[in-house]
Amino acid sequence: MVLKRLAAILLMGVLFFNWYGYQLLSIYLQHRAERRLEANFDQNNYDQSSLISFKVPITSLAYFNNYTGYERANGQIDIGGIRYQYVKRRIFGDSLEVLCIANMTSMKLRTASNDFFRQVNDLQQQNQGKKNSTHPVKDNSKDYRPAATGVIVPDALAQVEV
Repeated sequence: MVLKRLAAILLMGVLFFNWYGYQLLSIYLQHRAERRLEANFDQNNYDQSSLISFKVPITSLAYFNNYTGYERANGQIDIGGIRYQYVKRRIFGDSLEVLCIANMTSMKLRTASNDFFRQVNDLQQQNQGKKNSTHPVKDNSKDYRPAATGVIVPDALAQVEV
């Protein structure tokens, strides 16, 4: 009796981990990777050549000061499926300049989480392992072709010469 309860608890634990646990673990690992990256930024421990600059116009501000140097900034932005971590920012001229670095660790963790979700839930592309030749609706667009007069004639009748 105790063995059955223990097996049921174990199987329920595996089920709940499949539903929620791996997502929580993935979120935790992404958050930890972002904190480590920000700690490296705070200590200026990063490759200067990998910085990417974004400029955003700020014409809506009435008064602002130009800064010649950059100040440390925290945050992130997703552009085109790539997550960038803010490193530095400054207001210069009429725009906000932000220097960012692509967070490759977070992207790898997100991709691994998505792949794991697809495999656990048996979600695959339709073209993988299955052919769409058994589609229930017949494609009739090849049965008809336009005649020289502009009237649509079935292929069987078009081949008969009068």
